[in-house]
Amino acid sequence: MANVTETIEKIAGAELAIVRGGSGKPLLMFHDELGYPGWMGWNEALSSERQFIIPRQPGFDKSPRQDWIRNFRDLGGYYARVIRELKLGRVDVVAFSGGAFIAAEMAASDPDIFDHMVLVGPMGLKPETGFIADFIAMSMRTHLRATVANPFETPEFTKIYGGEMTPEQFEYFEDARAETARIGWEPFMYNPSLPYLLQGVTDIKTLLIWGAKDRFTPRGCVEAYQKAIPSAKLVEIPDAGHRPEIEKPEAFIAALKQFLAS
Repeated sequence: MANVTETIEKIAGAELAIVRGGSGKPLLMFHDELGYPGWMGWNEALSSERQFIIPRQPGFDKSPRQDWIRNFRDLGGYYARVIRELKLGRVDVVAFSGGAFIAAEMAASDPDIFDHMVLVGPMGLKPETGFIADFIAMSMRTHLRATVANPFETPEFTKIYGGEMTPEQFEYFEDARAETARIGWEPFMYNPSLPYLLQGVTDIKTLLIWGAKDRFTPRGCVEAYQKAIPSAKLVEIPDAGHRPEIEKPEAFIAALKQFLAS
C-alpha cells in the first residue's frame, strides 16, 4: 500500500490540510462536496506512477473556513495560488462533482494551468436538460446513500470517509454541506458565465467521466461541458451512479490511465 500522509500547511495565506500518497508525476485531486472520502482502491492502483496531492477544501474537516471565499470562482482562484506556491507548474487534475466545478473555473481563468483535466460527474454548468439535484434538501444519510446506484454491490461504499459514521463524522458532513451551500447556493452549483469563459480553452486535454445512473448530475451537465469544450472526450460508465470510481473501479481506472498517458 502507498505511503499516505496528511499535513497541515501554511499556504496561500492560510492553513490547509493536504493529503499526499503515491510516487511519480503529480496528480492533483479535488474531492466532492462531502469532503475527502479516504484513500480508495483507484488511488492505490495509480500510486506506483502518480503522486496524489489532495487538498481538503477550506471549511471542510481540518481546513479552516476562509470567509473571503464567497463562490466557486473565488475558490478556484485560491487553489490557483496554492498550485503556484507548491510549484506544481502545469499539473494534471482529477476532480469530482463540486470539485470539478472548481477545476473548470480554474481552467476558464487560466487555460495554461492544467495539462490533463478529468471531470467526474461534473457540476458547474447549467444542464442542457434536467437539473442538478438539491442535495442540501436531503438528509445526510439519504444524500450519501444516493451517491451510488447500488451500495450493496459497492464494497468500498462502507469504507468512504473512514467507515463507521460517528457523530464527529456527521458534524464534518454537515460542515461540508453548509460550506457548499454558502458558496454554491444561488444559482445552485453552477455559474451562468462559466460556459462562455470556457469557450476557446483548447490547450487542456479534457476527459468527462459520467455514471449513467448518476442521480445528482444529469447527462445535461455533461452535454453542457461538451458544448463549451468541444474537444472534451466522454466516457460513460453503465450501471454506475455519482461515484463511478468506487462503483465500477476497473472501467474508471482504465479510462483514467489511458487518458493521462495521452
